[in-house]
Amino acid sequence: MPMPRLVSSTLLAGLLLASAAAAEGTLTLFANGEELATEGFVAPALTRDGWDLRFDHIYVTLAGVTAMQTNTPYDAAAGGTPDAKTTVTFDDTEQLTIDLTDTDADGRVRIGSITAPEGHYNAVTWSIVPAETGDWAGQSMVLIGTATRDGETVDFTLTSADGHDYTCGEYVGDDRKGFVTDGAEADLELTFHLDHVFGRADREATDSMNRLALGFDDFAAGGTQEIALSGLHVGHVGEGHCAVSLR
Repeated sequence: MPMPRLVSSTLLAGLLLASAAAAEGTLTLFANGEELATEGFVAPALTRDGWDLRFDHIYVTLAGVTAMQTNTPYDAAAGGTPDAKTTVTFDDTEQLTIDLTDTDADGRVRIGSITAPEGHYNAVTWSIVPAETGDWAGQSMVLIGTATRDGETVDFTLTSADGHDYTCGEYVGDDRKGFVTDGAEADLELTFHLDHVFGRADREATDSMNRLALGFDDFAAGGTQEIALSGLHVGHVGEGHCAVSLR
């Protein structure tokens, strides 16, 4: 009789371990250009040089979005590679072009979902890459819209072929994100800060963002023009920063 009890105990322990290992939920990925993408640069938040911008489309081509649970929190300022213990990659983002103006009721663009082991996904890596196909093949970001200042209105299409790799830590915002629990759904967000490109008139000219931002004056002729996004750190996770490198 002792042997069956031992076997039964071992079997139970194995089942418990298997159950614990199988604990998983759903991790859903969103992109968010915030109100500057959906509502535009409107007073008082005009561009740093005083333009009102409204966007018809903001196309971004993404690749290789990967979420991680790390052994130690990732410090984007220090750079390097996250110390990952669990990694999941969103297969739909092998290459995917999204439009930051085409949002759901919460102002976000749903990219996709993946089954993921439970835990806190507190780091994410992703790339902005030139599109391989489509109307804007060869471009990684395309911003289409209308700019107005002092009664002058111009239509613009700004294109960028720049490629960037982003390595980001935990999402920073009103609520923490990325907590996957067994049988439940969690979400992560890639956030695009357009004010890092155009600046904001409702902030001091000496603000570090405004000192680096391009503004819109250089594009006031309208039409299709190239825009250099290198060094502007457009990508974030909420207000959380990312380490950025050129592809």
